[in-house]
Amino acid sequence: MTLLVPSARPHGHDLEGLRTRLSELDTAYVQQSLAAARAQADLAAFKARYRHEVGQLHEELDRLEAELAEAELGELLKRPPASPAPDAAPAPTRPAPLPRFTSDAVRKLFRDVAKVIHPDLARDADTRDRRHSLMIEANRAYALGDEEQLRGILEAWQRSPEAIEGTDAEATRLRLVRRIAQIEEQLELVANAHAMLQESPMWQLRKMVDEEAAKGKDLVKDMVRRLKRDILVATNRLDALRPPDSWSNAENVAGR
Repeated sequence: MTLLVPSARPHGHDLEGLRTRLSELDTAYVQQSLAAARAQADLAAFKARYRHEVGQLHEELDRLEAELAEAELGELLKRPPASPAPDAAPAPTRPAPLPRFTSDAVRKLFRDVAKVIHPDLARDADTRDRRHSLMIEANRAYALGDEEQLRGILEAWQRSPEAIEGTDAEATRLRLVRRIAQIEEQLELVANAHAMLQESPMWQLRKMVDEEAAKGKDLVKDMVRRLKRDILVATNRLDALRPPDSWSNAENVAGR
């Protein structure tokens, strides 16, 4: 089995070197996870501010523009819909999806998974919790008849440190190597998720706002001013398109 462990190690493959490497990776993972959590929290706070100050104005402008489009096309919208051709055949109805049944292959695979990951086989509390979580996933996949998910759970377990049995030096070394590979993979996932976050439109907008703030400008306030101006223009256009009767009705309602 090929392990996801780089060939060149700064601390070698001896047990002490592997433990040192694992400790370093654990520290790096905690630090990167905290940094990613802070970045997500900062972006969530910016989203809340944007939604409160700008998003509601966008919604108001969208509503006015929709009313404008309806008013401008009022006559067209009043026309009755065209009658269907007399010989037009009704659209065929799609058959309802058939229920998904659990196959014999899925049953056998579920039994194989349960044999190796069942919580009763755990040696300690941490391993029991891990096995319990995987068992919940396996039960869910079995209920859905998801053979691919069950196979993925089994293969992931077979590659995990917990799958190595024994207390001798070689078993300990293999568990350390596999654990190192796990954390390196988790670090890569955290880095990829952070990179995707930085590519999101909201992150890019927040970056622009921060850059403008460094120049002494408030980009969000500028957006608010422009939106309020556009809302005023749209409101005036809509009032101009309304018939005079609606003006008097609106004035009567406003004067009550």
